[in-house]
Amino acid sequence: MLKSKLLSATAAAGELLAIEDVFSTWLYTGNGSTQTITNGIDLAGEGGLVWFKNRPTNNTYHALYDTERGTEKYLMTNVTSAEQTFLNNGVTSFNADGFTVAGTSDWFNASGQNIASWTFRKAPRFFDVVTYTGNSTARTISHNLGVTPGCIIVKAYSGSISGSQNWPVWHRSIANTEALFLNTTDAKFSIASGYWNSTSPTSTEFSLGAANAVNGTGMTYVAYLFAHDPLGPSGDGSDGLIACGSYTGNGSSNGPEITLGWEPQWILVKRTDSADNWFLVDIMRGITTSGADPWLLPNTSGAESTITDDYIDVTATGFKLKRSTGEFNANGGTYIYIAIRRGPMREPTSGTEVFDVQFNGGNDPSRAPVYQSGFVTDMAIVGLRTGGSVNYPYTGNRLMGIQTLETHNTDAEESGGATFQWDFMDGFIDSVPSVITDTQIAWMFRRAPGFFDVVAYTGNQTNRTISHNLGAVPEIMIHKSRDQTVRHWIVYHKDIGTSAALCLDLIDSTSGVYSADYWNATAPTDTVFSLGSAYNATNANNSTFITYLFATLPGVSKVGSYTGNGSSQTINCGFTGGARFVLIKRTDSTGDWLVYDTARGINVGDDPRLFLNNTNAEVSDTNSINVDGSGFSVNNDGNFTNASGGSYIFLAIA
Repeated sequence: MLKSKLLSATAAAGELLAIEDVFSTWLYTGNGSTQTITNGIDLAGEGGLVWFKNRPTNNTYHALYDTERGTEKYLMTNVTSAEQTFLNNGVTSFNADGFTVAGTSDWFNASGQNIASWTFRKAPRFFDVVTYTGNSTARTISHNLGVTPGCIIVKAYSGSISGSQNWPVWHRSIANTEALFLNTTDAKFSIASGYWNSTSPTSTEFSLGAANAVNGTGMTYVAYLFAHDPLGPSGDGSDGLIACGSYTGNGSSNGPEITLGWEPQWILVKRTDSADNWFLVDIMRGITTSGADPWLLPNTSGAESTITDDYIDVTATGFKLKRSTGEFNANGGTYIYIAIRRGPMREPTSGTEVFDVQFNGGNDPSRAPVYQSGFVTDMAIVGLRTGGSVNYPYTGNRLMGIQTLETHNTDAEESGGATFQWDFMDGFIDSVPSVITDTQIAWMFRRAPGFFDVVAYTGNQTNRTISHNLGAVPEIMIHKSRDQTVRHWIVYHKDIGTSAALCLDLIDSTSGVYSADYWNATAPTDTVFSLGSAYNATNANNSTFITYLFATLPGVSKVGSYTGNGSSQTINCGFTGGARFVLIKRTDSTGDWLVYDTARGINVGDDPRLFLNNTNAEVSDTNSINVDGSGFSVNNDGNFTNASGGSYIFLAIA
């Protein structure tokens, strides 16, 4: 599993790194006063960089603060200006778990303004910040990456002519006699020995020439160094955090696919053979497979794009370009990139880290339709307790963007009814504000190693494997075609095997299990799952699909099965505080997909259940299930949970 690989790896300086330790995208709304951003990154003890951009407002600059230059001092990536000091504004403290911003500037904290921030912690094999004083003499500067840098960005921040200096950039995919400028659209250009002394960097130092842009006498400089270490200290990619590479565009909607070995969350791209913008995307603002990929341009002061074209997709192993445009996919164009891995990389230790259930508005109707889970939410299922609406229940996820799929039918995805907004740090926003009571409920899930993953893919109607990042062998896989209108939800369960399937949208009229080779008679592994060639429901040519994968993680989740005894029995999940969520399905006969949770109540004599396969109202006058310290117990309630001799599968979350 991924966790064991991570813990067995040894980073430079003996530090065991996961991406959640060293990088964060944090979106927030300014308050015009002071607020603390708690993103889990230790800037006070380790140091690093915070990069800001106002999202919806033009003429607001990209502003960079770092711990080497100190608080209240920023640089702007889109201009040549020297360091600016803004007392009591911007970053006023670097903290052990984030940073504090203050003031009323549109760039950092104006009331009501939507701000994006990206935090990079200094760490071996990931990122470093170095300051130095120029001397107009060829020289070397030490760094602490422990590996060879993949990209170096330099800016003169003080001194007599620092305000007229560009932002020189070196990248491992250009020569050591070439450079780019972060603040311009310029193509790469030759600078001979003036910038990098015609010498490539090493794992301990980088070289400088005598040019004023990087080494003028009496001026002070900051250098931001990004590692290139996609394979990580283990050498197999399980603990790689960052990659700096290049590709050639093909000018089509079926653009090049870049393999990193892991799924990225932040990508910076620049064309090098011709003038064009720097292009910045991240998964928190949205990189979706449905068309909305908001981008920012670090060399301009422009607002975040609102164009809904499908520019780029992330995959389980990298990213793919989806549109012909100069910024990242002109035919024959050459491009460089920096890509940072998606997290978390460590397995959760508690179900509350990765699962929550809430009524509309978090039990506060005035806040509808906001759901707050307390963690970055990657997928949600929304139900209606009163039933009767053909639009419920439905599900969505961060990779699909605003699109939804209804679990009770075979329809394709849609955005005309309920839609999701995912650029919310601890939950999501639903677009159904007319439902303002606690009759609407959301079950929210976070992707995490060993627990849950989401994979988007395109079918090709051949026997194949699909990569995933669950970090464990999937025990439940739920597949759905997104663009085909009459395709069932196909479900794999470890205790049914690879030669049979269930349908999430059906109670199964004759038997619970369909015999079908959806998975090419091949069990999934901790890195891939298999697909057969014969079934359009999971692998139709050129159709798009989404898959939810769950596994058993001790103390967090349990995937299993049991045989009913017609009385009562305890299902031991290995929990210590009981199950908060239970999904049950009978498999040897007809039976609904039943959802129980402790938010609605699991009580003796009153266990409200909802259904994923129909639009029925909640049924509450039953005694089907009880919470047990180790998991849950089931009682004889007809065919639903414990009929004598009945076969049942379940997913439980602590």
